[in-house]
Amino acid sequence: MGRAFEYRKASKLKRWGNMSRVFPRLGRVIMMAAKEGGPDPESNPKLRAAILNAKAENMPKDNIDAAIKRAAGKDAQSLAETTYEGKGPFGSLFFVECATDNNTRTVANIKSAFKKSGGEVLNNGSLEFMFSRKAVFEFAKTADMDLEELELELIDAGLEEIEEEDGIILVYADYTNFGSLSSAFDKLGIALIKASLERIANTPVTFTPEQMVEIERIIEKVEDDEDVQAVYTNIG
Repeated sequence: MGRAFEYRKASKLKRWGNMSRVFPRLGRVIMMAAKEGGPDPESNPKLRAAILNAKAENMPKDNIDAAIKRAAGKDAQSLAETTYEGKGPFGSLFFVECATDNNTRTVANIKSAFKKSGGEVLNNGSLEFMFSRKAVFEFAKTADMDLEELELELIDAGLEEIEEEDGIILVYADYTNFGSLSSAFDKLGIALIKASLERIANTPVTFTPEQMVEIERIIEKVEDDEDVQAVYTNIG
């Protein structure tokens, strides 16, 4: 998963460099998490992770607090999570996650974005067996950290895979074990850099630089829509 992870990370940094785009998206994630599991991050692992990720992107505390308050307010925006699946040239596949208050608008925008950039929206469920939904945790390796011992500690909490990338530890698990692993890290005193739910391609594909130009065009066009929270691909 290492190479694919590095690509996803680099791409997100490249496209989310504009703070006017990233903060509203992070705010929506915080709002949905707070609405679903309550405003207290101590008892709401999803909210805790959303706040952690927002801080990792340098989102100000005032913005984070405001998003939590909006979720509890009378006039809180009603957001629904929707997903779309698509394909592009050279066997490229896309799984798009959105948060929207108007599904009709979002469907039209996503279909238009794919069509204009050379892709096509598929029926939901078409890529069900091509992507797996995973809980992904990222933290720094310390001098006294024993990976084999840590792996044994985390297996009961649902760990499936652990790997190291330049001093950063990545832990993967089924998405249903997000809460149990979050609690396990808390008990072990491990400070997470990021924690997220991601869709990871079961069979990543390597594309040529020339092919990537066309594939990136689709990703960037789709991500331009304000309702889009994340775009996952089968890029390996």
